[in-house]
Amino acid sequence: MQNLLNTPIINGTSIMDVLTVGFLVSAFGSVLTAIIILIIGFIIGGWVSRRVESVGRNNRHLDETLFIFLGNIVRYIIIGFAFLFVLNTFGVQTTSVVAVIGAAGLAIGLALQGTLSNVAAGVMIIFFRPIKLGDFVTINGQSGTVKSINLNFIEMASIGNFQIIIPNSEVWGNTIVNYSVYPQRRAEWTFGVGYGANLAEAERVILDTIMADPRSLSDPEPFIQVNNLNASSVDFLVRIWCSRADYFQYQADMTRKVKEALDAAGIDIPFPNRTVHIVNDAD
Repeated sequence: MQNLLNTPIINGTSIMDVLTVGFLVSAFGSVLTAIIILIIGFIIGGWVSRRVESVGRNNRHLDETLFIFLGNIVRYIIIGFAFLFVLNTFGVQTTSVVAVIGAAGLAIGLALQGTLSNVAAGVMIIFFRPIKLGDFVTINGQSGTVKSINLNFIEMASIGNFQIIIPNSEVWGNTIVNYSVYPQRRAEWTFGVGYGANLAEAERVILDTIMADPRSLSDPEPFIQVNNLNASSVDFLVRIWCSRADYFQYQADMTRKVKEALDAAGIDIPFPNRTVHIVNDAD
């Protein structure tokens, strides 16, 4: 039994040594020190991360998403150093630990190629900024407002306010239509009038009605012309520029106002109709 208690287990330390009060006090001190180091690491990491994020949040000329990303990186780096200090506290050789982590990282990377491709695409999106928080975009056939950009995916809210999650590899590898980059958008309508209508009068009514709205912009110049001769109507193509923020409501409002203005002017708005001839064949 005595020989068993004197058997070295860690760095020449025997079971008998472990059971001594001095060793227990030393071990308790090391554990307490490790806990304090971790707490300080998390506190400092969170504080520095918030400071980095606030730089982008408080400066309109900087991209908030980029600084959120940088803040997270700084936070994890500080926490990683805290863990290395903890290992040193227990006498662990950190050089070998780093080598093991590197080997494990390579194995994990090979197993998670799809995930890493999303991370790589996320880094490209954050640094090159084809989209930003609050942009209204269409990606891979999905339209919505960008709510968050993470390393693995982006989150969008659709027009109907349901959540859309798109992996970053599908964002970076597809065409992105961003409706929020430019301050103005061009609204477009097609209005049909009857073949018997006075085209000059119809054109005047349509253009005057739309341009009377304060949301209509005169620069670039409004566009209206006869665009198509349908089976039952003469179609006017109308293109007017407006502010990006007004686009959807403006386009809907003008559709109704032009309809009401044409009715008030007595200009016929035709609809397809069919004449049926019944032939009675007598025997």
